[in-house]
Amino acid sequence: MSDATPQRGKKILIVTAHPEPRSLTGALADVAAERLRAAGHAVRVSDLYAMKWKAALDADDFPDQPADHRLNVLAAAEKATREGRLGPDVAAEQEKVRWADAVILQFPLWWFSVPAILKGWIDRVFTYGFSHGPGLPPPYSEGALGGRRALLSVTLGATGTSFSDRGVHGRLADVLFPLQHGLFWFSGMAPLEPFAVYDTNALSQEEFGAARAAYERRLDGLFSDEPVPFRTLAGGGYDHDMRLREGVGEPGVSGLDLHLRGARG
Repeated sequence: MSDATPQRGKKILIVTAHPEPRSLTGALADVAAERLRAAGHAVRVSDLYAMKWKAALDADDFPDQPADHRLNVLAAAEKATREGRLGPDVAAEQEKVRWADAVILQFPLWWFSVPAILKGWIDRVFTYGFSHGPGLPPPYSEGALGGRRALLSVTLGATGTSFSDRGVHGRLADVLFPLQHGLFWFSGMAPLEPFAVYDTNALSQEEFGAARAAYERRLDGLFSDEPVPFRTLAGGGYDHDMRLREGVGEPGVSGLDLHLRGARG
């Protein structure tokens, strides 16, 4: 991580997902907003539960879709995005993403994934034609949303050791790979190492204070810390079938680490 002085005057979108505003998730979202604003940044917050965000992507998202036609979600989303005919809730969130220099997703890990309401935000906001698609920069490189940074801030009831290389749940980096690589890096955003607070069901006030201080340090490096060094699709060693070529990568490296530049076994 960099020790550079935090940059000022950036724009950050915080998307938070927890039904209880007094939860640790809610507290950490508040910490982030306060810290970033104090550093001179502009902050916007999308509190999905407070917004009563509609989680399910369905035909109601495409009012121009003929009732007697089979819904092709990819095509309908691309057409609605191109023509500016997405619903106002989705259009507003896309505008926030466009506005932002960095996006923070703040959530509890539920069943090894994001809460359903946050998954619905991703499904409905990252439309074909907005985050990827024809006429946009290619994925896994600069991408359609290139130039932005992205941070996952995650709370977990389990211990950190259980999400380690020999932990029963697997490495947290692997659990979060679909978000880090498949959402952020696919669309061009530069993912930072996730921030995680473990064993949250037994968190004391002292431990919360330590977690808050650690999070504030991470937030100070939001625009100076080095992103996760994922390989680019073009020039990263992949063939035309988007498969990493044999012999590419360091000896002994396997699994998802193959998609990191310079990873060693």
